[in-house]
Amino acid sequence: MGVPARRSGSPGAVTLGVSPAQVCGPRSKSRTHLSQWGNKNFKKTRKHQFTRFPSSTSSLDITPPAVSFRTSGEKAGIIDIEPRTGILYINGSLDWETQQVHKLQVESLDESGERVKGPYAVTIHVEDVNDNPPEFNQTKYYGVVRQNSRPGKPFMYVHATDRDDPTTLHAQLSYSILHHFPNPYAEMLFQIDNATGAISPSRKGSSYLDPQKQDNFILVVSVKDMAGTTANAFTSSVDVSITVKESLWKAPPTIYIKENSTQVHPVNISKVQSNEPDVIYGIFEKEKLPRLPFSISENGDIYVTQPLDREEKDAYTFYVVSKDNTGELVEKPLQIHIIVEDINDNPPVCQQDLTIIEVQENEIGGSSIGTVFATDMDQEDSLNSRLHFQIQSQEPEFPTNNLFYIQQDTGTLQLTGRSLSKRESAKYFLKVLVTDPQFETICNVEVHVIDINDQIPIFNNSDYGSVTLAEDIPIGSLILEIEATDGDEPATGSSLIIYQVKEGDPNNTFIIETDSETNRGFIRINKALDFETMPVYNLVINATNPEPLVEGVKYNASSLTKLKVSVTNVDEPPAFRMPFYETEVSEDIPVNTLVMTVEAYDPEGDSVRYSLEGDVRKWLRIDSATGQVYTASPLDRETEEIYRIKVVVSELTQKSEALLTLHLRDVNDNYPQIATDYPAFFCYPVSGGERTLIQATDADEQFFYSKFTFSLADDMNARNNWEISKFNATHAYLSLKHANFEEKVYDVPIILNDNGKPPLENKVNLKVSICKCSSENSCFIEIDREHSWPTAGQAIGILLAVLIIIGAILAGVFFHMRYKEKKEKSHPKDAKDNAELNRLT
Repeated sequence: MGVPARRSGSPGAVTLGVSPAQVCGPRSKSRTHLSQWGNKNFKKTRKHQFTRFPSSTSSLDITPPAVSFRTSGEKAGIIDIEPRTGILYINGSLDWETQQVHKLQVESLDESGERVKGPYAVTIHVEDVNDNPPEFNQTKYYGVVRQNSRPGKPFMYVHATDRDDPTTLHAQLSYSILHHFPNPYAEMLFQIDNATGAISPSRKGSSYLDPQKQDNFILVVSVKDMAGTTANAFTSSVDVSITVKESLWKAPPTIYIKENSTQVHPVNISKVQSNEPDVIYGIFEKEKLPRLPFSISENGDIYVTQPLDREEKDAYTFYVVSKDNTGELVEKPLQIHIIVEDINDNPPVCQQDLTIIEVQENEIGGSSIGTVFATDMDQEDSLNSRLHFQIQSQEPEFPTNNLFYIQQDTGTLQLTGRSLSKRESAKYFLKVLVTDPQFETICNVEVHVIDINDQIPIFNNSDYGSVTLAEDIPIGSLILEIEATDGDEPATGSSLIIYQVKEGDPNNTFIIETDSETNRGFIRINKALDFETMPVYNLVINATNPEPLVEGVKYNASSLTKLKVSVTNVDEPPAFRMPFYETEVSEDIPVNTLVMTVEAYDPEGDSVRYSLEGDVRKWLRIDSATGQVYTASPLDRETEEIYRIKVVVSELTQKSEALLTLHLRDVNDNYPQIATDYPAFFCYPVSGGERTLIQATDADEQFFYSKFTFSLADDMNARNNWEISKFNATHAYLSLKHANFEEKVYDVPIILNDNGKPPLENKVNLKVSICKCSSENSCFIEIDREHSWPTAGQAIGILLAVLIIIGAILAGVFFHMRYKEKKEKSHPKDAKDNAELNRLT
């Protein structure tokens, strides 16, 4: 048993009272040994302070021959004992940093100085006081940070030590940034981990650090002991010089790759380099492709893995990312642009296998008679796709071999000097050579010499009278056939007739199609008729040829005809001005707010009324006379984000419908909650330090930048047992702070904040099970069947069985008394009834 020290009246000494009786000879009646009070704790003391053992020790008897005390051991030159009184005293200051434990031996002596009793061990433990300020291990620190470095990623550390006891607050250090030179923004560009001294860019610093604007910063970093929690903690500071360097992590300029390369692939085309060491590079598509012919090495070298074809795809865009070994992005993804350069690897292609051109006999020299069309799949407007045309041959070569000329850059064919004669040759066959700088192709052309167009089309009827149509006749309906004749050569452009409405149809309500074999015209409805807008059409129709008429011949009244179209009224349903209506409103707008106005009319001019159909949530109402739509009750985007209903307009006998779509714009009106997709549990017994992932959710609209914050409620019990750390914007880790958990369900109070506008905060109690686990690491709960209650079905079954047994017994007794002669058939204890009873029970 340790004997406590006490203060004596003599200032400046620490005493440990030891009575001679405690080290007396065999005749002593007291058996209190020095070793029983041998362990004592002392704070670091100043010189002359002392402590005395309780006076009860000095009242013990001293049995001769012991007359004095002597001490030896780790006295450090300042610990000693008063020989006569047995008082241990300190003549100086104990220093925990020099020696934490002093081990002494005490023995009693007789008058001649010979040991009577002992030695007995005395151990003095020196308790630390906060008397050492923290010290940095360098007088100045130097660090380098790259532009656009990841926020929170340390690029350097500062380190300080404290000579006080590391198991106490005296040596627990806390780091902070006191000053920041220069500091051009309201928020610091750097941050420090108060526990580790890790310095990293802040979120703003990651975006704003730029060596072109400021390439050096001085941070004044402070360190406090006592974990920085008290005002009288010791403080030290140091300068940290930080140089900002240009980011190594940047996208290369646009990369140009020639198509159909014959190099051995893969071919290195560029390189990226992260600002961080030991990252893992990866490539991700920006657009969905059947294949992405690019790869990246572990050193950041970008390769094209196979030859590219510009005609298949002329450009690629993809992302390069850098990740740490946990799969988290280290830096923002880089966008890489690839342009596939064209080479001349495609020949010209004739647009038609055979180009047929008709030429009238009277065409004069220099006239353009047609064009040969060809294409080239190489890059448009480049020399690789520039085409030249040249007539290679003409058959027959009569009357000359150069009747035709072709413009080399356009492919336009012209007559050279004289008109063609059908009597000399009705057809000419041309081979046109089409070339690009490397390839060539032959296009075949057939020139038909046709009769001159000296006859105009003549209608069989100059007036087709009138037709009457209901205004609801379907579009595309045939209303009349017309016909004109042409005396020119059949099946040529000189005799083909084109019909057009020349007058009386300002809105192109009618269209006329020509049968090229019979030259008949078919008048059809092209747009809906409307009696109220146009009740009568007086159409003038003309007939022309695609070939020009010869000089001196002109179209006249014989090529014109008339047709009157009368439209009859139909009682049409009312119509909306728009086929559908769509608008967006905030979900928190007050009741009776005007949402929109729909507008409809009746073609006959009757009055109309409006109503709504399908408003299952009763959110809207409509003014039946004006079509103004108002909110009728509070809206809720979380119930239905896109609300669709029908707007009905009606008159006396008919009605029409239009779709009204209401998009509800979200407001932050729902408190965040813990997602309950999976239970939170830890396997019992716990070892401490385990963690589980928890998720926050919110019924409000979640944008890509949505971010929840998690924290423990201001509850001492919760903070002593649990810890929350961020995982990402929607998840956090819940960790155990120790291993002293029982096997039960705990309520963990958690504060969730959705960081919305306005931010909403919610306190939730997360139930966490500490449970025994199965081999699949899931909670295993044994069911105590001895105390379980039967289900309703089981209870009914038991009751019925009991009633049947009682009834069977009573029936057996009754029949036994009344019908002894039928004992074998009716006794309830025969084998058959016993089996039945056993089955029922």
